[in-house]
Amino acid sequence: MKNTYKFRALLLAILMGMSFTVSAQFSDDKIDGFSIYDGIEFDMPRVQEPEFPDYEVNIKDFGAVGDGMVKNTEAIAKAIENAHGKGGGRVTIPRGIWLTGPVTLKSNINLHLEAGALLLFSKDKDDYPLVKTSFEGLNTVRCTSPINAREAENIAITGTGVIDGNGDAWRLVKKGKMTERQWEELVESGGVLSDDGKIWFPSEGYKKGYESSTNFNVPDLIEEEELASVKDFLRPVMVSILKCKKVLLDGPTFQNSPAWNIHPLMSEEVIIRNLNVRNPWYSQNGDGLDLESCKNVLIYNNTFDVGDDAICFKSGKNEDGRERGMATENVIVKNNIVYHGHGGFVVGSEMSGGVKNVHVSGCTFIGTDVGLRFKSTRGRGGVVENIYISNIDMINIPTEAIRFNLFYGGNSPILEDDQDAEDEARDEEIVPVSEETPSFRNIFMKNITATGSGKAAFFMGLPEMNLKNVHLENALLEAEQGITIIDADGLSLTNVKVLSSKTSALTIYNSKDVEVKGFAFGENGKTPVRVLGELTNNIAFDRADFEAWEEQHETGQGLPENAIKLK
Repeated sequence: MKNTYKFRALLLAILMGMSFTVSAQFSDDKIDGFSIYDGIEFDMPRVQEPEFPDYEVNIKDFGAVGDGMVKNTEAIAKAIENAHGKGGGRVTIPRGIWLTGPVTLKSNINLHLEAGALLLFSKDKDDYPLVKTSFEGLNTVRCTSPINAREAENIAITGTGVIDGNGDAWRLVKKGKMTERQWEELVESGGVLSDDGKIWFPSEGYKKGYESSTNFNVPDLIEEEELASVKDFLRPVMVSILKCKKVLLDGPTFQNSPAWNIHPLMSEEVIIRNLNVRNPWYSQNGDGLDLESCKNVLIYNNTFDVGDDAICFKSGKNEDGRERGMATENVIVKNNIVYHGHGGFVVGSEMSGGVKNVHVSGCTFIGTDVGLRFKSTRGRGGVVENIYISNIDMINIPTEAIRFNLFYGGNSPILEDDQDAEDEARDEEIVPVSEETPSFRNIFMKNITATGSGKAAFFMGLPEMNLKNVHLENALLEAEQGITIIDADGLSLTNVKVLSSKTSALTIYNSKDVEVKGFAFGENGKTPVRVLGELTNNIAFDRADFEAWEEQHETGQGLPENAIKLK
């Protein structure tokens, strides 16, 4: 089959009259001796790797100086243009500190950072002109990204060097995220403070942009002609790969980004492997990888330690995302390690174009705020489906090891007995289903271990659009709080053990067609199982899982008679 792919690609090249020979190569890397495609639950196309002509240029040959003081924007651009003009090849960045403005990749270019190379992006905002783009799922205007490619094909960033976005020159910092000494040093370095003294801004322009925004990072309270006055606020993602095909990121360290670190957008045949992605833990919007409206993607053997979500899948936000109508689909995520991050693996909340056909396995999350994180809210629309997650190990997750929240930014219901005391009352009115209603369904998780968590798992759909067909199998979850299920339909727990120290092991509220079997729990003085809510129906338990069912469960909040079935 692999040779057939190569033959077809070669035939196509001949028919197109290509001026150089590049054989098609489809990624079939091994992890622990197994192909990355082994065990995939859906029809996953083989992802073609970029290949390049045997032509190489060195940026020093075009006048680049690696002293960290001379700006090399023009020299790097000349080197890329030279290789591009020859039909493509490798542009080498050797050992040294290479200060530069934005770098634009062109088709058939491999930007290669040798060991000891540091590509350091300029702090000068004048180096980054404003461009129309998308950020946080919305069509907007931002500064040009330090590394960018638009409608390019057959491109790569490889090697073992470091790419540094000089993000501290761009980001605001909240006082609560620093020690007193760090905060004092930051304030003394320059910049301006918010009126309440709790936020540091790099400049007055940044503060103006912040105060001109009602929607996170998009300044919607000023006219477009005023955007130049808030340019500092319009910080870019560090690596923007827009509408590209056959993309490889392999080897370098990507760190200290102004906003998101790596952002493939509306691209296909993307391979991201062997990267070290780093951002300060306090970095605002300091995501590691945001894969948005992309298809046919491999993400493996990477390490993340970032300030926001680590591996995050998106597809546009609200009307802009629905109008784009491009799902993130056909993605394999294997063998990644996440240290700090708001979430280890994340879907949403900007998922209005949909996310489907995703395999995640063999990942380790160490101290991420949340482990597996799914988020959306009313107004998004979009469908998330066919997600397969397995063999995930998590430790010291301060909140939920697993979290589904379709009220992202909203509130959870108060569940009686104050077991979820931090939750606030929410309006549970069922609203009409429309194109703005998000839907999460057909999600399968198995072989999950999480110890030292704040909460074992939290599943919350919408009253009008429940979480549908979500399954958790073969899991050990040790946490202060147990599992909570709200507004779910067709959820199952199979061979799940919950060791909760402070609350019931399992609470079910306003859910239906829930099946629990092979359920185990520790004794902590709380009733192990609670089933609540007047909309709850057809909740099935296995009698063999309980020594004294009558004493080990309780009901309340208008639960209908016969809502529980004991098999």
